[in-house]
Amino acid sequence: MAKTALITGSTSGIGLATAKAFAAKGYNIVFNGLEENGAEIAAGVAQEFGIGYLFSPANMMQPEAIRALAKEALDKFGSVEVLINNAGIQFVAPIEDFPEDKWDAIIAINLTAAFHLTKAILPSMKANKFGRVINISSAHGLIASPFKSAYVAAKHGIIGFTKVLALEGGEHGITANAICPGYVHTPIVDKQIPDQMKAHNMTREEVIEKVFLAEHAIKDFISLDTIAQTILYLADSEAAATITGIAMPLDAGWTAH
Repeated sequence: MAKTALITGSTSGIGLATAKAFAAKGYNIVFNGLEENGAEIAAGVAQEFGIGYLFSPANMMQPEAIRALAKEALDKFGSVEVLINNAGIQFVAPIEDFPEDKWDAIIAINLTAAFHLTKAILPSMKANKFGRVINISSAHGLIASPFKSAYVAAKHGIIGFTKVLALEGGEHGITANAICPGYVHTPIVDKQIPDQMKAHNMTREEVIEKVFLAEHAIKDFISLDTIAQTILYLADSEAAATITGIAMPLDAGWTAH
């Protein structure tokens, strides 16, 4: 019987690449995203790999919608073996200028949503004595950069949440780990470039070289495949069965400084 992976923010970027990696292994996929063509994207992946799937446009700012997503997934597939809390947004501004609604939204989507969804899925994982939870943090969950107060706070928070989950889940066959990517060329990064150009008075090329990749020892963006395959290893490999509670940097050497 096929296992099921529920991946938030899975109709673009890291989430979509991860969904495809798990689909290639025969997993049922529960897709989630707010893109207008999200349902079509999910259907296309399911058709390409011949898997069972579900698509939900649940808004990660709404706890009721998150709980409904969990119920829909469990009702359809009976269990969710792998939960990947990936949905995220970003906004860049100095603290004194940081809009409060942006702070609230970033904390809600990048941190609180993972709590609500994990809480909803955890009882079924405990009942089945098996679960793999992968939370997508960031290099900014380990270090900080200026102008990203909400994002850095949320990504540090998700690592703390991951560690608590690892301790609570261990006796039930559940592992929990966080992935901490450096800069990946995804839509969320693309949207930051104009803000960074304005904040630093730089061209697009200068922002990529001097802001995004400045701290990477390897002067390149992290590939989507690198992240997807690492998540797959932690969730699907017997060799990773006792890896839990870690925050794994995938950052081209950024946090080695």
